[in-house]
Amino acid sequence: METRVAVMSIIVENPETVQKLNDVLHEYGEFIIGRMGIPYRARKIHIISIAIDAPQDTISSLAGKIGGLSGITVKTAFSGVKNNG
Repeated sequence: METRVAVMSIIVENPETVQKLNDVLHEYGEFIIGRMGIPYRARKIHIISIAIDAPQDTISSLAGKIGGLSGITVKTAFSGVKNNG
């Protein structure tokens, strides 16, 4: 199955939703290459970047689940790199 490399940028404005976000990320853990989180205390938000290598449908599904969480914004940037695994 063809996979794509992508980066998701996630901004968490509602700290009560963090556990749900972590649950969703754990569900897709096999596809996640790496994760970086930065707490921005001055604005009381968290900024998270996720690098992922997965089928495009899987990436879109993950972004949809994250975007559906209250107080969380997500944007995805796709690389042109593909793998026919």
